[in-house]
Amino acid sequence: MATMKRRHNLHSSEKQDSVYLMGEDFDEGVKTARAFAYQQPQPIYSSNKNIAFLQENKNTIIMITITLLSFWTRFRKISLSNSVVWDEAHFGKFGSHYLNHDFYFDVHPPLGKILVGLSGWLAGYNGSFDFESGAEYPEHVNYTAMRIFNSFFGALMVPLAYATCVELKMSTRASLLAATMVLLDTAYLCISRFILLDSMLLFFTCTSLYTLTVFNNYRRQPFSPEWWTWLTLTGVSLGCVTSVKWVGLFAVALVGVYTIEDLWDMWGLNRMPTKVYLNHWIARALCLILLPMVIYVFSFILHFALLYKSGSGDAQMSSLFQANLEGTPINSNPLEIAYGSKLTLKNAGYGGGLLHSHVQTYPEGSKQQQVTCYHHKDDNNHWIIRPPRDLDINNYEKKDDETFIRFVKDGDVVRLQHASTLRNLHSHPVSAPMTSSQYEVSGYGDEEVGDNQDNWVVEIVDDFVHKDKERVRSLTTRIRIRHQMQGCLLTANNEVLPQWGFKQTEVYCDKNNDLTDSHAYWNVEQHWNEKLPPAPKGAYKSSFIRDFISLNVAMWNSNNALTPDPDKEDILSSEPTEWPAVSVGLRMCGWGDNQVKFYLLGNPVVWWLAFGSIIVAFSAVLFYMIRIQREIYDMTSYQWDHFFYASKTLFLGWFFHYIPFFIMGRVTYLHHYFPALYFSILMVPLLMDHFTRNCTDKTRWIVFIPIYCAVIFTFIRFAPVAFGMEGPISQYKSLQWRKSWNIVD
Repeated sequence: MATMKRRHNLHSSEKQDSVYLMGEDFDEGVKTARAFAYQQPQPIYSSNKNIAFLQENKNTIIMITITLLSFWTRFRKISLSNSVVWDEAHFGKFGSHYLNHDFYFDVHPPLGKILVGLSGWLAGYNGSFDFESGAEYPEHVNYTAMRIFNSFFGALMVPLAYATCVELKMSTRASLLAATMVLLDTAYLCISRFILLDSMLLFFTCTSLYTLTVFNNYRRQPFSPEWWTWLTLTGVSLGCVTSVKWVGLFAVALVGVYTIEDLWDMWGLNRMPTKVYLNHWIARALCLILLPMVIYVFSFILHFALLYKSGSGDAQMSSLFQANLEGTPINSNPLEIAYGSKLTLKNAGYGGGLLHSHVQTYPEGSKQQQVTCYHHKDDNNHWIIRPPRDLDINNYEKKDDETFIRFVKDGDVVRLQHASTLRNLHSHPVSAPMTSSQYEVSGYGDEEVGDNQDNWVVEIVDDFVHKDKERVRSLTTRIRIRHQMQGCLLTANNEVLPQWGFKQTEVYCDKNNDLTDSHAYWNVEQHWNEKLPPAPKGAYKSSFIRDFISLNVAMWNSNNALTPDPDKEDILSSEPTEWPAVSVGLRMCGWGDNQVKFYLLGNPVVWWLAFGSIIVAFSAVLFYMIRIQREIYDMTSYQWDHFFYASKTLFLGWFFHYIPFFIMGRVTYLHHYFPALYFSILMVPLLMDHFTRNCTDKTRWIVFIPIYCAVIFTFIRFAPVAFGMEGPISQYKSLQWRKSWNIVD
């Protein structure tokens, strides 16, 4: 211990004041900071003009070279497989919807899928192909151009990795190593070559880290044009990455932690005027909160504007929204509801589905016919308004009298009969299957068999268009449906049933009588009654804000419903514990001898080094912090601050993008690890630079060159899994390094 060096560390207040030059002469402080930047030692160039040119433009030349290499690897043999590969079946089809303008539903935000649609439009595709999994692309679908468009985003990850490392003050050899690892990772290469969202998600994840890093480097120049530019670009990147997939929220979390820490450090600066401090808060609120939200909302504005025709996803949206789509039968609904009307009932809560029943029965409880909520339209959603039990039917319906109509009013008692099975909507003091504290709702009896437990009271809540709340109107009137005998409310609170209920939404009768619960509200969506005329034009209008919220809640609920099915074996899914050590791969297509086969598998050397770097970085920071607490300093204050900032940022980026998958209930796949992998890859050269910082240049190259060679040679060995394996798979048996990989067996 006596031989260890002890150095003074800069006091906290001095250190922060050196970062934020503030005070009354704020503008002068900015000038001083810029002058300080300009006074940094300038590199010495060769006297030879050609060599000097190369030295002076070294980063630009490297960026151009690795970008060209990246484009070559991403575009090479991209059209080799002329079949729909993996999730091209989904995202290619979503692109078709934008070209056809028909509304669809998906669990992801729309920006990436709009870009897929744009790629199809640029490629001259007309939206007529169904993108069935494994189907061969017809001649009129320029799938090569569409794949190239998506690969463009994946290719740009490589120069971004290099540029980010340069901004993190890594050496050229370290920055180039990061770019090489991203360039030659077979998983990144493979996922970037198809019509998928992942290349866009990864690109905007990279730009989020890059812009944040550059912004951090301008922290000495607050409110300068450069500072504002990179703060704004960080917000733009966050808005874009979140608008492609919600995984982008993990990037928001990373920037959020950085910002909170930054503002907390400023709070400790007594010399900073309150007005300046508040301006920092306002700037970050505008650029890092408001701007990403505006971009996210705008992607949905564009989404709704492009999808103006009725399509397969209508049922996920509110009834009023559907009424404004071209080609929907809803806008011709008869306006007012009457006894004898056939209709569908939409749950008015966010993410609500259509009241549904089918011949299958509950496995427990009453074992009567199931009643659920369903988000797709079919005949099992149809119900008929019938007179209540034990009352004279002639007071409600006269089928022989075309002029007789009795409208349903507030407080009326009705019986809802399922049109397909003739079962009556029924409830009784039997526990619901999932929400056991509430009553079960079932289908029971028929026109002759039944009891007063089939009777329900209609209670009007409000009407979006009409002030008169006496009668129930289709689309615009929200109602509660109260059980006459039990007094409970028909409710669907987005609880998902198990596989025996086809993972549809549970419907129960709520004994709590919460009159404010929107999931106990219903509205009539489709309405048929030959005795009534269609509604006048312009009777139905929709609010964007409500449609925006409804769609996002439906996306959330559908995401939560993507849970593993214990009754089925999913050979494509994997567990988060299997990802970092490359314990698993993923077959992206059929595995026949005559098919081009793609296996989603990372470059083992890249992934093992990346995961190891996370462990080493965490251990190193902990080691240094313990020594600093003991006043043992292994680095200068500047070196420690930089290493701590860079390693902390990359570690948190990996942590936020990886650890949440352990607590998610949804099914997980290998590609969910790809954003986290990027941060861990950049950690490798950071640590190598750090641990060789006191070595000679020759020694550092001796350390780096074997890593370069290992990455390159392993890529060459495993390149076929990304470029496509042709012929019998037995030819590639040598690639199966681990028993857990299913390349061959």
